[in-house]
Amino acid sequence: MSRRSRRKRAAHPNKPVTRSRRESRIIWAAILVIAFAYLATRTFHGVPSSQGGHGARDLGRYRVLRVVDGDTIVVDILGKIRLIGMDTPETVDPRRPVQYYGKEASDATTRMALGRLVRVERDVEERDQYGRLLAYIWLPDGKMLNAELVRQGYARVYTFPPNVKYEATFVRLERDARNHDRGLWR
Repeated sequence: MSRRSRRKRAAHPNKPVTRSRRESRIIWAAILVIAFAYLATRTFHGVPSSQGGHGARDLGRYRVLRVVDGDTIVVDILGKIRLIGMDTPETVDPRRPVQYYGKEASDATTRMALGRLVRVERDVEERDQYGRLLAYIWLPDGKMLNAELVRQGYARVYTFPPNVKYEATFVRLERDARNHDRGLWR
């Protein structure tokens, strides 16, 4: 400390001490490191950008708390989500009996998603007529739950414009499931 700064402190003991530029830079660097660390925990690792990436419609990662049926899940914070681009046979509609392969589709969704931390990606429309969030669900292994259900024959393609981001993928996967007699197509 220089003689002059010592004199200033002695003359004004209640005046706050200003930080040096070096100290300020260290503090800002620490703040940036903490901010980047926080953001890194909110991104979903292992998903190639060609499979959705991290766009403006990426809502982050959430834990799947409950599976309602094959195409509807409940996640923490966001609530009920309807998987878009596909449809599984009904199991919980009180107006209809359980449909063929509905229980198997619900079981598959439970097996793949329940309790897992998933990435939620919206398309154009945010909600359906029942107030459910419409989304694509990315599993921790980088696969999309919606697409896996179609690929394994638990769901059929069911798209409504403008939510058609992965329609071509779903159509290709359904064709493959039909050709190989998977799930619904047996």
